[in-house]
Amino acid sequence: MNDSGALLPWLVIRQDDNGNRYRVGRYATEDEAQRMADGLGTRGPGQVYWVERVSQTTP
Repeated sequence: MNDSGALLPWLVIRQDDNGNRYRVGRYATEDEAQRMADGLGTRGPGQVYWVERVSQTTP
């Protein structure tokens, strides 16, 4: 994992009504990521946003 993953371990993911998933952004805290996901979720139907933590497995 690169340094940005260690500093920004929280992802906001968007899924559209066709099942396509996209990474929207990376955030330092879960609260920050959740606020972004909540704000984006109010923009209309057909899209779902959620927060995931980047796994920190080492090769």
